[in-house]
Amino acid sequence: MTVTRGAGSRRRVLGAALQGLDEHGLAGFTMEAVPRRAAASKATLYRHWPTSNALLVDAMDATFRPLPIPDTGSVATDVSDLLTAYAALLESTPYPRLLAAFIDAAERDPALKSLHADLTRRRREPLLAVLSRARDRGELPAGLDSELTVDLLAAPLFYRRFVAHRDIPPALIAEVIARVLGISR
Repeated sequence: MTVTRGAGSRRRVLGAALQGLDEHGLAGFTMEAVPRRAAASKATLYRHWPTSNALLVDAMDATFRPLPIPDTGSVATDVSDLLTAYAALLESTPYPRLLAAFIDAAERDPALKSLHADLTRRRREPLLAVLSRARDRGELPAGLDSELTVDLLAAPLFYRRFVAHRDIPPALIAEVIARVLGISR
């Protein structure tokens, strides 16, 4: 497959944006620094992204796509697969540093706050879909609050990584699933 010049330029800019954010936080994420890092013109940047917020959202969205929705027929296995993939993302990629900078920026800018909420909603969709399917199969109670359940499943991973700065042991995922869903694999 051939990559068009525009697509290659776009990918370079998005990568440069995240690299600047990763290395220098929001201070390194400017509409001046990104094109220098990407060897692109400011005109190219502004043609695709009218603001630094638009570029930030697009860079985060293009790089950290929602996880694929597993369908093994077992809610415990599907949730485990998703949480294991998410733990790997938190432990072996620059995603945590980038997310921390993004959350900080969203706290300061109402427009970015709305965009962050949309990105977060999309990243929750795989777990919500797995829970909904499990409810339909009778594996989970019909009255299960899926939004709260996703919070309870994901919170220990976030807490360990962002607050306690501890590793996420594989056994933690099985324990969280057993305690939150009341089932084990």
